[in-house]
Amino acid sequence: MYKKFENYLLGILNHPSKKRVVLLGTLIAFILAVGLIPTKIVLAKMLPGKNNDTYNIYIDLPNGSSIEQTRRVSECVVGILQHEHEALDTEVFLGAGSPLDFAGLIKGSNFKNAENVSEVVINLTKKHHREEPSYMMVQRLRPVVLKECGNIYPQTNIKFIEPPAGPPTMAAVVAEVYGSNAEGIRHLSNRIEGVFKKTEGLVDIDVMQDEIYDKFEVRVNTDKISKSALNVKQVNDILYLAFEGMGVAVKNSQNATDQIPIFLTLTPEGKKFDARTQSAIELKLSGLKLMNQMGMMVPITEVVDIVPVKSNPMIMSKDLHQMANVLAETDMVSQVYPLMDARNTIINTFGDEYEITKTGLFNLELSDKKTKQMYALKWDGEMKVTLDTFVDLGGAFIAALILIFLLMVVYYKSFILSGIVLLGSFLSIIGVIFGHWIMDMFTADTFFLTATSLIGFIALIGISSRNSLLLIDFTKSLMVDKGMHKKEAIAYATATRAKPIFLTAAAIILASTLLASDAVFGGLGVSLIFGTIAAVIASLIVVPVLLDNSELERHFNFHERKAVSIMEP
Repeated sequence: MYKKFENYLLGILNHPSKKRVVLLGTLIAFILAVGLIPTKIVLAKMLPGKNNDTYNIYIDLPNGSSIEQTRRVSECVVGILQHEHEALDTEVFLGAGSPLDFAGLIKGSNFKNAENVSEVVINLTKKHHREEPSYMMVQRLRPVVLKECGNIYPQTNIKFIEPPAGPPTMAAVVAEVYGSNAEGIRHLSNRIEGVFKKTEGLVDIDVMQDEIYDKFEVRVNTDKISKSALNVKQVNDILYLAFEGMGVAVKNSQNATDQIPIFLTLTPEGKKFDARTQSAIELKLSGLKLMNQMGMMVPITEVVDIVPVKSNPMIMSKDLHQMANVLAETDMVSQVYPLMDARNTIINTFGDEYEITKTGLFNLELSDKKTKQMYALKWDGEMKVTLDTFVDLGGAFIAALILIFLLMVVYYKSFILSGIVLLGSFLSIIGVIFGHWIMDMFTADTFFLTATSLIGFIALIGISSRNSLLLIDFTKSLMVDKGMHKKEAIAYATATRAKPIFLTAAAIILASTLLASDAVFGGLGVSLIFGTIAAVIASLIVVPVLLDNSELERHFNFHERKAVSIMEP
């Protein structure tokens, strides 16, 4: 069999037209493989979705909403989840965040403390016991929950949060808006939110800033209190007792070592207002009365002023710069492509109000045409992690190629031979990209080119380089020590080294099949499997052709002499 392969290689090496076909075919395969990425046939992403045993739902109602409204929306969400047979249980945290998990540390779950927020935690059956991955379940349930529960109250925001497969981020796509004018930041953030809502692939869109809403302040009128023979503490206590509650006395019991406090407050129904109007507040407070020093009952409404005011939104800052975040998650797609679409839309449509300048790779600087206020738009979230990771891995890949090239130059004292080793290593990318394309056709969801895929590609450089090195050294030994001519030496060396190359490749492929089915490291497994196949083909077909086209006689100081048997020492 090895003799047949040796003769096959000699047939290629002895015919220039066949060598041109091999090199041209390799070039076409490389162009097609690389072309799959910009044409979006193979999509890139930091890490794919992870099949988790739990996920959270964040519920945010407009600022000023009551706890009862939040409860109603939360009960609606739980009612839908109860019909999922793979959901073991649900936990609802009204007015607070759930106990901190991996994602909550970054998303600020522990800072939630308001009546308009809640979190729902869903625990699922173990992933090995269910057919539907958690991220597919989230994709299926999101439109159902938003349709049934998101419209109960206007401006309700419901977000599905899954534990991340990699580094936790605030969201898949985060637009950071910086500026010195609060109203300008709010206006620009709302426009970006509108762009996100129209961008395909983006879901769970939210702006991290408080809404400005109308509210009423109950202000104590000290003049009226003095004239009514009351004091300020009495008025403050009765208001706090009615709506928050406080201890008013204690009770002794034989069954308790300490005194039992008696806590007094209005009933939940008694705390509710009939409407969000000043007259409704006055009507409710008129039922609260205090006895003054003369024994007369004075209604609370006689000593307080009810004043309509605007709410005071929280001012967010980062690195001592005022800013706001616009968040969006991706719906089973890479965050790279929706971000690019949204960015292009911003550049094309925001020119009516702003002068836009590109800064860096993706960031923008916007200048208001009327006020001349400057705003900076910076991208963060998983997109930034993806960009940083791919840049770092790309730098590591380039560094590995340069080091291999320099080592080969020192070893062979030839730039051409070092270039052949380098090219043979680089050609494994053909198998890596085509492997992801093939896997994408056989998987239910998108099979992304991920960070782990690039790690696998970098790992293949050493394997591919070793194959080329062995072929070159064996060829050199046959030519210098045995007197064989170049074509025969190349063909014999390649055929002889084919068996160990195949065995090494088989070991890598079989070991990598365990990784190929993993949600996170699937890209690494596919890269090693298909990249190894491409590396073997490149080592046994392309590298011999490149060696034949190089001047090996000059590189090895080969001189024509009588050939001896390869079996001789």
